[in-house]
Amino acid sequence: MLAKLSVQLQKQLPFVAYRRPKNTSVMLVFQHTNELHTVSDFTESGFVFAPFDNTKKPILIPFDEVYLGSADKVESDSTASGSMNPSAEAYEQHLKLVKKGVDTIQNSDIEKIVLSRTEEIDSTIHPFVIFERLRANYPNAFVYLWYHPKVGMWAGATPETLVNARRTNITTMSLAGTRKFQENVEVSWNQKEREEQQIVTDYIVDSLQNITTNVSVTEAKTHRAGSLVHLCAMISGRMAANVNIGDIITALHPTPAICGFPTEAAKSFILQEENYDRTFYTGYLGELNLKEETSRNRNRKNQENSAYKTIRSSSELYVNLRCMELTTTKRILYIGGGITKDSDPESEWQETLAKSQIMKRVL
Repeated sequence: MLAKLSVQLQKQLPFVAYRRPKNTSVMLVFQHTNELHTVSDFTESGFVFAPFDNTKKPILIPFDEVYLGSADKVESDSTASGSMNPSAEAYEQHLKLVKKGVDTIQNSDIEKIVLSRTEEIDSTIHPFVIFERLRANYPNAFVYLWYHPKVGMWAGATPETLVNARRTNITTMSLAGTRKFQENVEVSWNQKEREEQQIVTDYIVDSLQNITTNVSVTEAKTHRAGSLVHLCAMISGRMAANVNIGDIITALHPTPAICGFPTEAAKSFILQEENYDRTFYTGYLGELNLKEETSRNRNRKNQENSAYKTIRSSSELYVNLRCMELTTTKRILYIGGGITKDSDPESEWQETLAKSQIMKRVL
């Protein structure tokens, strides 16, 4: 599979290599041309890569050529060449941004704003090595390497599902709060963290109210993601009549987990105050309308059991967290955290440092 991937990259043609959570097989999706495809109405089929800003169209790599198999070993002991510590200026800027976010929340109707920053690290580690290290380090995450010659290259290991859809059944998650994982230590979540997670849950349930039925929510529990833990609840339901996956995505994205609440007010603050373009960080990615052929045995009158085939469409989309953009000489990390009225700027900075280790570990 590595040889196929190398040829595609040498030809500078779009591809994505990915591995689902708790899986070992790697999926490769190749596009035969360098055309930039976008999603118009979510009836398209392919691997979707969407930006944070939901006014911009998601990019689609069609399922022109698909391979499923085990990944080859990539031998390399290379590491990043530059410093992996953020500058004093980056520290001051983020504290200033968080303070402004907290002041805005305390003096407005906004309950939560997710604020982020970037870190640029000098590195020429091969993308295939990064992809392998991500797979090895984060078996429970959705791990990917994505490339389009007209857009760039991204890699990541995200713990968060946006939506999983099988026929009319959907599942999503409400994830918020971050702590460092400690072996054999039970996490005691504080009131601020529980309120932050409940904001996300309430938003998702409310967003799905008119387009789904039989909605159920699990109790919020500790969810491990590599060296971090989060507070997470699972939400499931069924699409109502005449509702499709596009309606669900449009209703959910961007969630308070990666934007804030109320959505438009929080998003406006982000676009005005973060002073950089998130592009695909906190967007979403994954399989859109993947057609699967299934076979089953069925009793038919006056006949023995006979196999028949049916085509099932599924979508499996993830929020683009714990990710990096790969340029020729740099690896650009994107890191953020949820801010509420009780947030402490120093603690929020420390949270971004902890989150940055997810990507730095593979560099």
